[in-house]
Amino acid sequence: MISIVIPAYNEEPAIGRTLADIRSAVAPFDSAELIVVDDGSTDRTASLAVEAGARVISHPHNIGYGRSLKDGINAASHDLVAIIDADGTYPAAEIPRLVAEFQRGFDLVVGTRSGIHYRESWLKAPLRVVLTFLVEFTAGRRVPDVNSGLRVFRRSTIVPYFPQLCDTFSFTTSMTLAYMLTGRFVQYVPIGYGSRIGPTKVRLVRDALRTLQYIVQGIVYYNPVKMFLLLAIAALVVGLAGALVALAWSPAAALTVSVAAVLFTLVIFALGLVADLLRQILIR
Repeated sequence: MISIVIPAYNEEPAIGRTLADIRSAVAPFDSAELIVVDDGSTDRTASLAVEAGARVISHPHNIGYGRSLKDGINAASHDLVAIIDADGTYPAAEIPRLVAEFQRGFDLVVGTRSGIHYRESWLKAPLRVVLTFLVEFTAGRRVPDVNSGLRVFRRSTIVPYFPQLCDTFSFTTSMTLAYMLTGRFVQYVPIGYGSRIGPTKVRLVRDALRTLQYIVQGIVYYNPVKMFLLLAIAALVVGLAGALVALAWSPAAALTVSVAAVLFTLVIFALGLVADLLRQILIR
């Protein structure tokens, strides 16, 4: 028994084929429901989804990818849930493989994307590196794909995290961070990634900044010491670099800058310890 949640916004060209592929993929399951969350589409996405036999939840206006997933997950009849995008990029045929891996005892199984369509924009590469570094530094483990939209998990496990998870594009990234920082078992399974049907809804700079915001918020909420440690290291490096520059003009100035950098670093790290103490008090 499984519920498949598909967030959709103006996906008229793709929704029919996507639902057909999903229905074929989940045919071996005893019971499977397809839930399309129509996020204020202005085209025929909702009506085509109904025609294809999906259960449709409609938002009166566009509110966000994460909110759509939350509403679909809340409405799911089954505890086992898979999420997948409506644009045809993720291979629905991989859902049973992710479920099989999930049943080995994991809390979350994620499809790790690969291929030319995943790496299509050179502008995304440096942003992806920065975001991946932050998540991996905080989680203390390798994260092959921080925001893949093909995932399998339990409804009962994810719902308590909803207040801390993003309502927009960064939902999956904040979910990854929340699971890892609370000791959940997360597994990654390699999958292919195709070209999307129809125009992309992603706004690169805006969505990257929002993702960065939610990563930072997640770190501060679950493990603030890591964020303050990163800031302390950055302050120390900048301070010592400034001291080296000052040394060329005046040894006394270099000494002053060095001492200030060390003291500033200690203050930042001390604030991190205080933040972590407050977190421990609040979660009791």
